[in-house]
Amino acid sequence: MSRAFRTAALLLPQSMLALGRFSRPHSLARIPRLTTLLKMASAPASTSALLAAAAAPAAAADTAKKDKKDKKDKKAEKKEKAEKKNNQAAVTAKAPAKAPAKPPAPALAPFVDPTTPGDKKVLQPLDHEHFSAYNPAAVESSWYQWWEKSGFFQPPAESDKNAKTETFVVPLPPPNVTGDLHCGHALANTIQDTLVRWSRMRGLQTLWVPGCDHAGISTQSVVEKMLWKRQATTRLALGRDAFTRLVWDWKDEYHQRINSAQRLMGGSMDWSREAFTMDENCTRATMHVFCTLHDDGLIYRSNRLVNWCSHLQTALSGLEVDNKEIPGRTLLDVPGYDRKVAFGEMTYFRYPIDGTDLFVEVATTRPETMVGDTGIAVHPDDKRHAHLVGKHARHPFTNRLLPIVADSYVDPELGTGAVKLTPAHDNNDYQLGKRHGLEFINILNGDGTMNENAGPFAGQKRFDCRYNVVEELTKLGLFVKKESHAMVIPLCEKTKDVIEPLMKKQWWVKMEGMAAEALKVVEEGKIKIAPESAEKSYQRWLSSINDWCISRQLWWGHRIPAYRVVLEGQEKSEEDDDTHWIVGRTLEEAQEKAASKYPRKKFTLEQDPDCLDTWFSSGLWPLATLGWPNETSDFKRFFPTSLLETGWDIMFFWVARMIMLSLKLTGQVPFREVYCHSLVRDSEGRKMSKSLGNVIDPLDIINGIELDALHAKLHTGNLKETEVTRAMKFQKTAFPQGIPECGADALRFTLLSYTTGGGDISFDIKVMAGYRRFCNKIWQASKYVMGRLPEDFKPVARLDVKNLSTPEKWILHRMNTAVKDMNDVLAAREFSKATQVAYKFFYDELCDVFIEHSKSLLTEGTATEQDSVQQSLYRALDVALRLLHPFMPFITEELWQRLPRASYENITSPPPSIMLAPYPTTDDSLDFPKEAESYELSLECTKAIRSLAAEYNIKQGGIAFVKAADEAASASIAPQMASIKPLCGKVLAELTLLGPADEIPTGCAVFVLTNSIIVLLNVADVVSDVDAAIKKLQVKLQKKQVVATKQQELINRDGFEKSSDVVQAAEKAKLEEAHTAVNNYERTIEEFEKLKIKA
Repeated sequence: MSRAFRTAALLLPQSMLALGRFSRPHSLARIPRLTTLLKMASAPASTSALLAAAAAPAAAADTAKKDKKDKKDKKAEKKEKAEKKNNQAAVTAKAPAKAPAKPPAPALAPFVDPTTPGDKKVLQPLDHEHFSAYNPAAVESSWYQWWEKSGFFQPPAESDKNAKTETFVVPLPPPNVTGDLHCGHALANTIQDTLVRWSRMRGLQTLWVPGCDHAGISTQSVVEKMLWKRQATTRLALGRDAFTRLVWDWKDEYHQRINSAQRLMGGSMDWSREAFTMDENCTRATMHVFCTLHDDGLIYRSNRLVNWCSHLQTALSGLEVDNKEIPGRTLLDVPGYDRKVAFGEMTYFRYPIDGTDLFVEVATTRPETMVGDTGIAVHPDDKRHAHLVGKHARHPFTNRLLPIVADSYVDPELGTGAVKLTPAHDNNDYQLGKRHGLEFINILNGDGTMNENAGPFAGQKRFDCRYNVVEELTKLGLFVKKESHAMVIPLCEKTKDVIEPLMKKQWWVKMEGMAAEALKVVEEGKIKIAPESAEKSYQRWLSSINDWCISRQLWWGHRIPAYRVVLEGQEKSEEDDDTHWIVGRTLEEAQEKAASKYPRKKFTLEQDPDCLDTWFSSGLWPLATLGWPNETSDFKRFFPTSLLETGWDIMFFWVARMIMLSLKLTGQVPFREVYCHSLVRDSEGRKMSKSLGNVIDPLDIINGIELDALHAKLHTGNLKETEVTRAMKFQKTAFPQGIPECGADALRFTLLSYTTGGGDISFDIKVMAGYRRFCNKIWQASKYVMGRLPEDFKPVARLDVKNLSTPEKWILHRMNTAVKDMNDVLAAREFSKATQVAYKFFYDELCDVFIEHSKSLLTEGTATEQDSVQQSLYRALDVALRLLHPFMPFITEELWQRLPRASYENITSPPPSIMLAPYPTTDDSLDFPKEAESYELSLECTKAIRSLAAEYNIKQGGIAFVKAADEAASASIAPQMASIKPLCGKVLAELTLLGPADEIPTGCAVFVLTNSIIVLLNVADVVSDVDAAIKKLQVKLQKKQVVATKQQELINRDGFEKSSDVVQAAEKAKLEEAHTAVNNYERTIEEFEKLKIKA
């Protein structure tokens, strides 16, 4: 399918695009509200209906073609019977001729933009084939290059005396250079850009600093896989220098791809300040911090347990470990093994007690580690083993004596109550080993094979050793049994290798003191963390923090600036307790320090081959991107930054460390606010994973992509064939027709609509298509307004409120309300509510009501009335576009540039771009609460008449009444009667106001608006069987009564008030709708009973 065809396929039928009625099924127009309800697990049913509606023209064309073919066949048959021409005409005259089908519209050729890159866009006429309807590719072209070249993304120069002193600074969480961006990045960028653009339009000095992270272990892992897949070689075969150059090439390619994607999504970053975690300044900052913390005694070297990946042969952080729960015996694939390995088994065996004929039975899920056992622990109150405490067990393979100790840590109910201790390979045993002075014996090599301490099993792979140990124990009569056992398997996130706790001499950072300070600034309100759940996690983690291992056995990253001092005459052997280390920001500094420490001695320096944990350098991001440790003008001007927006899943590993390091190094917080967005999952609620095929490239949403192309992308990565097959299966299910072209604006708006500050997001591409149609509504409505403005139209600075009609006052009042609400919800970071505010004002109020009402005024009103309406239309559209701009930068710029230029308050010259125009603020002169309330009543009446007409299938010529119960109600509705009829359109032929004394006509269906006003529609002519109609109404009444009862029970449940505002509002709206329906059915039944009596 061509891009042009995809674009055409997404357009609504012409009947739904026409601005005559903005007609569409009621439920479809409220997609944003539907998608924010509850857990947002999937797209609403209405979305499918919307897609079906989009396909309706094609179906109609197929039907017409078939009719045309049938007609030709009939004519041929008549000719064969040799009937006369006149008879043929007479026959064909009996049935109306079918209208010939319109030929399908030819596919549009790709849009060719004549604009020179970087210049302001050359606007095409709105009747241009690519601009007659919304075309994202055409609309979004050229604007970004112009924005960037014009310097609009940069803060005002420091010398600009007119600039506000208030700043809004956001350090972009740097995406990893491991590959393309995904929808999680798109969500984060959209939230940040929305706030940056909103702040820029409010006149703040804004700075959004972009950049990328080198992502040490992730990038090295990806490149190693690529190297093996393409060349069947390893980094060890290449050598460190050659491999590092290869990774730099990879980085350069993907860095540019990431930046290009961020530009296509509209991110208004200041690219002149772009950073990379391994650029010159970030590297300088990283070396400086390591040396500073070492000199302060906060970085130290120690031989401790680390998470070891045998496949990558490096230590890992907790973030890089996935804990897989298994219910019992499970076979898993492990890298480097031809057959699957059994996990979830508890193996029982016995140790002989030295010098006796007794045994002690122990149990373990890792029998291979028993060759490293150095002790056995029992609970001090366990009478079964009390007689063994103080004795020793004899190791059957190494002949080692294992002391039996008592410790209250042991759970006497688990296993046999006796615990084998392997202090060098188990985190719990490590603590017990230290407490009881046990020996720490490492039995593993870095590649996962057993070392010389494993005795007869030396050289074996660890999981081969697992089976062999059990076999040898069986031969010795020491094996007891195996049982299925639920457990947690730690897996390397990158390779799925099983993580081994391993003793390694590494560099560590003392965290306790820094953590206390980081907790304090949040408690004191110097940093605000939202949502509340993220703050609680932050506090919980920092309250029980451990020291941080910052060594990684990698080649890609910041090499640790620590140097081993080898004095003349010393052997360059393995590191021991007497090894001397010097740290230096440069080799020259380290040499000077070593010379000072060892005067008159000859020495050589050997730099630690390891690299620093990526999070160490990333923890300096807000500082280093502004030039620190140098006292740059950017650092003085923009630090501390304003906001960090990120995922809650890296709150501990990144956010907390940035806060701790900033407080330690600068004495200041790095940012004043942390906003954590939800994780983006697929439509089935699963975490996005390349091997599942559910990772969506934002560019595929923006540009559209066919299913075959989606499949092809799977083969370009490092997935195994089995993973490719599984991923293709999901893609066929989720995207059977590929992904339609939606554009960046629809992508951004959809992601924001999901962002409630609550749980994870279940992302459904079908919802995206619904918001693509909202873009088309914005386009068509704007075209309508611009088409109704005279060529010499000049917008006034202030509207003449004295001559405004009630509908004008209503739309301007609603506009003012939207402006206030929008600024409030953005300040509160309620992004989903912000999209609802924008959608409601533009779609439900401006398009569905005021534009509709303006038609009669523009055609039948006086010159003064027409001029007033034009000014009101212009003002409403200009404000609406500026309100929408932070969410939808491209379409709003394209349309705003076509509007006559207005003068804005406190702006001396017209802004060149909408992004530099002032963000709307409330205007007290446009507050008309009484007139708005009055006009709302007419709208409710209109809605009621339409609802009744739809229920009774009255499409035109209806007769309706508005009944007022008292004089006050009659006086309030009377002025609005003239507005109601044109808003109802052809469905209504007559409308009458009934006063308090007037009788209600018989045969009417009822819609209750208020206690004093009801709307009636005469349905006597369409209700042939009154009894049947009453029975049908009674069934509907009972159903709505059940709904009302269930909704009330839901709202009364404990915990309902703790749900999000969006959910509460939605559920209360359902209850209100049910009560209204019950009332309407009851009153209509009453009226039908009267009709029955009269009959």
